[in-house]
Amino acid sequence: MIDNILRTPGAVRDAERWTAHNYHPLPVVISSAEGAWLTDVDGRRYLDCLAGYSALNFGHRHPQLIAAAHAQLDRLTLTSRAFIHDQFADFCRELAELCGKDLVLPMNTGAEAVETGIKVARKWGYQVKGVPAGQANIVVAEGNFHGRTTTIVSFSTDEDARADFGPYTPGFTIVPYGDLDALTAAIDENTVAVLLEPIQGEQGVVLPPEGYLPGVRQVCTDRNVLFIADEIQSGLGRTGATFACDHEGVVPDMYLLGKALGGGIVPVSAVAANADVLGVLKPGQHGSTFGGNPLACAVAVEVVRLLATGEFQRRSAELGERLRTGLEALVDRGLVGVRVRGLWAGLDIDPALMSGREACERLAERGVLAKDTHGSTIRLAPPLVITEEEIDLAVNALTEVLSA
Repeated sequence: MIDNILRTPGAVRDAERWTAHNYHPLPVVISSAEGAWLTDVDGRRYLDCLAGYSALNFGHRHPQLIAAAHAQLDRLTLTSRAFIHDQFADFCRELAELCGKDLVLPMNTGAEAVETGIKVARKWGYQVKGVPAGQANIVVAEGNFHGRTTTIVSFSTDEDARADFGPYTPGFTIVPYGDLDALTAAIDENTVAVLLEPIQGEQGVVLPPEGYLPGVRQVCTDRNVLFIADEIQSGLGRTGATFACDHEGVVPDMYLLGKALGGGIVPVSAVAANADVLGVLKPGQHGSTFGGNPLACAVAVEVVRLLATGEFQRRSAELGERLRTGLEALVDRGLVGVRVRGLWAGLDIDPALMSGREACERLAERGVLAKDTHGSTIRLAPPLVITEEEIDLAVNALTEVLSA
């Protein structure tokens, strides 16, 4: 087929012409998808090894989730929180039970969940801990990625995310990720929370040192500080457990959830915590018109029910071992580092060979889609419905890319 009758080049040009260039997507134009597979406008199929940054943990168009969305679309889509709808209580109760917490506060995007967590922690600090007004501070980690709002980028160490968006919001202390001594030293009498990703996703699937998360939990308990776990990417089955914190038996005071909670259909996020924390909010102090809407709750409650079976956590753990074995065989054969937890992997490519972007372009040519980050690192996060054969396909494609 000659280039001038392909639809992809024109669609790419149109996107470049009419959209702000805040992303640098691969030149692939998707028109349909099912399970772990995507099809572009020219009929070419790709194995999805990004899963919408883990928003598609259950694959594209999971039948149970699509059925819930269709049924709800025929009934009710939005009321605002001025009223209660018939999907709201079931979602909040079942998510709270999955998290082992008393209460849930639904929002829409991951960044909204983080902002909510920050506001709740500050209010808890003033009303419960007794921090002087306007003095609350939160300890965060270098290399974090918690979202794109002006407050969140104020404590980012990624200059691409942060530069030229000041003035920056005060009230945050940044310490090295994985350094428990530095974190402990940063906590003072005005510290209200420690906000961490149990695994740093955007940084390249960076795993914490063994014992770090239990140490954070203990120091937060000892110093009367909230431990907030941003499980927006790492949670809901991605790592082979319901939450990444589960791998070390750690229970934070607050879970921040999103991405996969919406099943890849609607944006859904939530904060889960006990009543002594979330109970500091009173009517009129925080909210969202679309947060907890009927369509979102109808889909998200089915997501929670899928997770309640444990099937997807088991799949992630078992298939993750197959992925780990395949990737570790490529160390010193083009890869200089591999980090895997469940079906989530960060791969450091020898920069003398190619950049992460080049690797992703070459993988796309072989029918596998992935995403680069920070130069020569790429991330793999396939849907949890992927099969053993499809994992092998992805590893074989990477092997070809590295040896070409």
